[in-house]
Amino acid sequence: MKFWPLLLGLLSLLSTGPAQAQTEIPVPDSVQAVPKPLTFYGFLDAYYGFDFPPPPTPDRPTFLYSHDRQNEFAVNNALLGVRYQNVRVRGAFGLHAGTYVAANYAAEDPVLKHIYEAYAGFRPFARTWIDAGIFTSHLGFESALSKDNWTLSRSLMAENSPYYEAGVRITYEFAPQLTLTGLVLNGWQNIRENNRSKALGTQVQWQITDKLLLNSSAFFGNEQPTDSVRRHRFFHDFYLRYTPTSEVSLALVFDVGKQEKAPQRTGHDTWHTAALLARYQLSEAWAVGARAEYYAAGHGVIIASSAPAPTDSDVLVAGGSLNLDFAPSPQVLVRLEGRTLHADEPTFSRASKRLVSGYANLTSSIAISF
Repeated sequence: MKFWPLLLGLLSLLSTGPAQAQTEIPVPDSVQAVPKPLTFYGFLDAYYGFDFPPPPTPDRPTFLYSHDRQNEFAVNNALLGVRYQNVRVRGAFGLHAGTYVAANYAAEDPVLKHIYEAYAGFRPFARTWIDAGIFTSHLGFESALSKDNWTLSRSLMAENSPYYEAGVRITYEFAPQLTLTGLVLNGWQNIRENNRSKALGTQVQWQITDKLLLNSSAFFGNEQPTDSVRRHRFFHDFYLRYTPTSEVSLALVFDVGKQEKAPQRTGHDTWHTAALLARYQLSEAWAVGARAEYYAAGHGVIIASSAPAPTDSDVLVAGGSLNLDFAPSPQVLVRLEGRTLHADEPTFSRASKRLVSGYANLTSSIAISF
């Protein structure tokens, strides 16, 4: 994919703003003052969970990557990093380890899999940033850090779309309420390139009002190894977040993807998924959260079917979760969550090694951050 002309064209477009942007590179008033340009940050999420029915091993279903061990005291993610930002330069470097890293970064080079983020950026024009390196994904409502999410576990859509990316991104603050981002990436959650193609991404984030946020993100690229036939993938992530009061938060998330079928077949495999999330702040220390969701994958794309012929079978999984949070201080979050999933065909393993269609778990977590 010839992406350099596209990248240069985008830079040219961003540079054609007001004449003042070509001289001393003024910056928005909101970022004029940076009192602490160098900051350190850390996060640790320790957990214990139990599944019903108990699986034959401590591993949870293969399409769950966060808190993916059961009947075991474990660390989901331990993170330590540093960030630097002034009005024209920024960068970050963070290292992490835990069961989330072991599960979600299994295909990465051992030297790279423990990098949470590592990027360098600068401001070439007013209201514009260019960053290059490894950074968190522009796709999805949920992040890899549980403290930032309304529920302890991640939705099926979050677990099966990128948490991280490697490449170059250009961010343009069109207005204080509207931010546009364009990306050239190594691929779909790849640090190291796995073929000769590059992927493209976009993001539009619009704070319509103080209470309403709209996000639209897209991905396009070839996600097959070098020795495979090209199979292009298109993916779009959409979410709407609404906070009618300081206590109530609501979110509607919808993803849809299409990927070219395997060689000797025509058309595309399609998957679509949605989630409705709600959070209510009971008091300064206590909160509850809930999620309802479904995931439908045509011919086992992204989430493979457990049927005898997975490439000819569709996958449909639906479920919900209920969360109770206790924050005795801003740096500590204690959480308890119950979750249930149901598939339209036997998908989940149990101790007898027989597949069943129903699945439930109970997970507890203590997380600290600074």
